[in-house]
Amino acid sequence: MVAVGASIGIDLGTTYSCVGVWENGRVEIVANDQGNRITPSCVAFTDYQRFIGDAALNQVAMNPINTVFDAKRLIGRKFNDTSVQSDMKLWPFKVIAGKDKRPIIQVNYMGQVKMLSAEEISSMVLTKMRETAEAHLGTTVTDAVITVPAYFNDSQRQATKDAGLNVLRIINEPTAAGIAYGLDKKASNVTTEKDKATNSVAENVLIFDLGGGTFDVSILNIKESVYEVKATDGDTHLGGEDFNSRMVNHLVQEFKKKHNKDISKHPKALRRLRTSCERAKRTLSSTTRTAIEIDALYEGIDFHASVTRAKFEELNMDLFKKCMEPVELCLTDAKMDKNSIQEIVLVGGSTRIPKIQSLLRIPNINPDEAVAYGAAVQAAILNGEASEKVQDLVLMDATPLSLSVETIGGVMSVVVPRNTAIPTKKQKPYTTTLDNQINAKFSIYEGERIRASDNNLLGTFVLSGIAPEPRHTAKLTAYFDVDADGILTVVAEDMKLGSKNMITIKNNKGMLSSDEIKRMVQEAEKYKSDDEKHSKKVELRNIFEIYAIKMRNMISNSGVMLSSKDKKKIKNAVNKAIQWLDSNG
Repeated sequence: MVAVGASIGIDLGTTYSCVGVWENGRVEIVANDQGNRITPSCVAFTDYQRFIGDAALNQVAMNPINTVFDAKRLIGRKFNDTSVQSDMKLWPFKVIAGKDKRPIIQVNYMGQVKMLSAEEISSMVLTKMRETAEAHLGTTVTDAVITVPAYFNDSQRQATKDAGLNVLRIINEPTAAGIAYGLDKKASNVTTEKDKATNSVAENVLIFDLGGGTFDVSILNIKESVYEVKATDGDTHLGGEDFNSRMVNHLVQEFKKKHNKDISKHPKALRRLRTSCERAKRTLSSTTRTAIEIDALYEGIDFHASVTRAKFEELNMDLFKKCMEPVELCLTDAKMDKNSIQEIVLVGGSTRIPKIQSLLRIPNINPDEAVAYGAAVQAAILNGEASEKVQDLVLMDATPLSLSVETIGGVMSVVVPRNTAIPTKKQKPYTTTLDNQINAKFSIYEGERIRASDNNLLGTFVLSGIAPEPRHTAKLTAYFDVDADGILTVVAEDMKLGSKNMITIKNNKGMLSSDEIKRMVQEAEKYKSDDEKHSKKVELRNIFEIYAIKMRNMISNSGVMLSSKDKKKIKNAVNKAIQWLDSNG
């Protein structure tokens, strides 16, 4: 049995999302209304309805400029980020600069122009995943554990929390996959006393998580039920979509060479080509050659091309090599070599690419479902699950980036080193740089560069009321508190007078305000209401159409005892009704 207000685990992916729930002593990955265990992270808007998931993806070729995908790539970023500008060139939908230079997605919905943040799109996908779980459980879902790429920075984590649902905890995707691996292995082991003793030995596991839009590598030390993250690294802008883009760009040039026409500025043609490239990429994981054939791709021209696995690998070789850099960095940070790793677990659909598999070996767990699996386990623990399988599980995640204070000369002073286990509290002493200084500005950064300006500014605040003394005499202390979600709070204190000030790094750098979050939730409910109204309208239309057709067939039946005049009158009325339906949708 599952109590009302159940907790779920959601892998909010760039291209696909997945939801799991702890049920009857195990994780159940929940299939959506199409029977699929993964759901496209895709939302489409039309003149009459909004579609989410499979339904959105199925109509993308006919409605590319109003079908939004890859929204996760925009979360927590600024419009002028090079990654955003690069992606915009390949997206058929429109992205503009909004308030505080936050990227805003522009779509047409029910005859109106709508401006939506990436968080709002993600909220719609999260709602779909929640409803999928609710349909399976037959009860309300109120809480969720949501996963994020390990290398997501502070603002990206906060933005994910702003995207809807009551978030019990945010955990890193490779850490969630590590939980799935550990429990899967634990379940498959026989429980003799000898095996128990063997299983108590600590194991170092490297999680290689390459999804549609993000890439993470983490090294976990797993001993019995304790999961400790020793190091993490990655790239929040590298994944299967980048591999697709390389093939798309190659074929755009091939089309231009063959037909002297540039399709790069034509959303519908580009979307159809991208869909074919995605399909070809998957096919090339099991064969060495595939054909791309698209009828009337542009201006009535049919496009045919052959793509080999060798060509696909050539187009992406620099990206494949780039995937290995975080592996080396993780080993260095964890003070390990390759021989220290007992197991490598591949996670994410892009790890099915043979070139990736030639670098690392294939795991036993499902690469599409591992992250949601681990999130569901964490949700069960936080929801009070008493099963002996998980009750002793301890998760020790880590900070992906160093957290620092800017000091004189614009130099970083690290308070929380990268890969520190979280939650954590650290403190460091500081002093003044001027005689009789009574105010001190604290600028908080995340990153690994020595110069502050080369890192990511999280926020600033001023500590006032410092005792006036000669320079370098005052005793100031900065306290850093990183919670289990990786969200940072900084407190500064003058140790002589007790003056304090603090900052919690959230809702800054263009993040959503409380009013915006409230509006977003209200609009999400409105969208849901619109969807339900449309669904009801379609249902009633179908009932009416079935009745009209049935009536027309009955009148045409020679056995019906009516005069020819009455038959003609009724038949005309039925035909008018059907014509009206055809004209009014």
